[in-house]
Amino acid sequence: MNQVTLLFVGFVCLALGAILGYLARQSIVRKRKGTIEAKLQKKISQVKQESEEILARAREQAAKIISEAQQETDSRRKELLKTERLLFKREHILDEKISALEEKEKEFGKKVKKLREMKEKLEEAREEAQKKLSKIAQLSQKEAKEELLRNIEKEYSRELEERIQKLSKEGEEKFKQRAQEIIASTIQRYALSQAQEITTTTLNLPSDEIKGKIIGKEGRNIKAFEKLTGVEILVDDTPETVIISGFNPVRRQIAKIALERLIQDGRIQPARIEEQVKRAKEEVESQIAEFGKNAIYETGIVDLPEKIVSLLGRLYFRTSYGQNVLLHSIEVAHLASGLAEEIGADPKVAKKAGLLHDIGKAVDREIEGSHVDIGIKILEKFGVEKEVITAMKAHHEEYEPETLEAILVKVADQISGARPGARKDTLENYLRRLKELEDIALSFTGVEKAYAIQAGREIRVFVRPEEIGDLEAYKLARDIAGRIHQELNYPGEIKVNVIRETRVIEYAR
Repeated sequence: MNQVTLLFVGFVCLALGAILGYLARQSIVRKRKGTIEAKLQKKISQVKQESEEILARAREQAAKIISEAQQETDSRRKELLKTERLLFKREHILDEKISALEEKEKEFGKKVKKLREMKEKLEEAREEAQKKLSKIAQLSQKEAKEELLRNIEKEYSRELEERIQKLSKEGEEKFKQRAQEIIASTIQRYALSQAQEITTTTLNLPSDEIKGKIIGKEGRNIKAFEKLTGVEILVDDTPETVIISGFNPVRRQIAKIALERLIQDGRIQPARIEEQVKRAKEEVESQIAEFGKNAIYETGIVDLPEKIVSLLGRLYFRTSYGQNVLLHSIEVAHLASGLAEEIGADPKVAKKAGLLHDIGKAVDREIEGSHVDIGIKILEKFGVEKEVITAMKAHHEEYEPETLEAILVKVADQISGARPGARKDTLENYLRRLKELEDIALSFTGVEKAYAIQAGREIRVFVRPEEIGDLEAYKLARDIAGRIHQELNYPGEIKVNVIRETRVIEYAR
């Protein structure tokens, strides 16, 4: 019995312990649950707050974007309205112009119609007058016209001659005086001395013993020198002198500098020659650049590319009929500029075109074509102004002068090249040109004698008075000048002076 009681009591105690444990566990769970819920609630509150802040910023940004879009839309709407108004205005102006043009076209049509009617009436009157004239004179239209002209010429020939002579004399004197004033003023403001160049350079030696060193053993030194420089060395019996001969002045200058240094050094042999020729080439290139810079400094033209300045420097070693081309170009630049200032043309364009007119001669021995065409390509390549190219390309009549500046460059080129002492020609060419001048004049009917004078710048023609009248003398002068222009090449201009003289001789016995 006691055991049963103990078991019962133990069972009850166990049950009570379980119940108490369950209740304690539930209490602990409730406390933890409250803590987690509180944390979740707090987290939810933070998320809500952040969401509201993000939404607020988003609303603010959206409002800003909408405002900017609205402003841009308003701006574009205003521009469109402005453009629309402008288009309406232009359309209205265009309509007015079209209406005016239509009115003018109608008026023009009426005038054309009237002119046609008048032309038809005039044709009818002319035909009727010709018929009457032919009927009265019993001559054809051509015969009547020739007869009328012959009668007028006979009646008024003397008066026409006097009038032509008077007008010609007055016009020539007036324009000649003005031209002389302009040219004299321009040339007086600028005068450049010109030194003629030849195709040989004479080099003085300290002694004749140097000649042997220059030639070298079996001529190896002179052969090496000529091969490297492209010139010919002439060693003759002239005491203490050698001659450097070559058509290219740049090569002659290089050869001169190299030979002078070799003579000064005394060591003349192929390796030394090659070294000195190389140094001489570098020195000449430096001189070329310096000559080009001096040219643009002297003319005041400072906007030229460096390559063109270098090409200008090469012109210092280029000659034309013995005239230094760079000095000639500088002179033409100043003359063209001076003439342009006198007559109201553009002096800047004229000066630059004058300086660059012979730029093609710097490379014309290396490139095929005339120096004018080569110069045009060079200037176009380096972006020189179109008006300058137009002004420079007509100086040799390969192109027609299109501007006043082009005519001035051509005139300045002729002044520089044609004045006495600027250029030289061989005696043979000079005599041949004089003979050709006289032969052209003598080939015309009625010419008795012809003499070329003033170094070939004037041809004086004496005609037979019984064959050539005063009116025919004017025509003869023009015809001779035309033949000379077509058949001969000459610098400057040639004056044709036709002289008709009647002499009456009587003897008193």
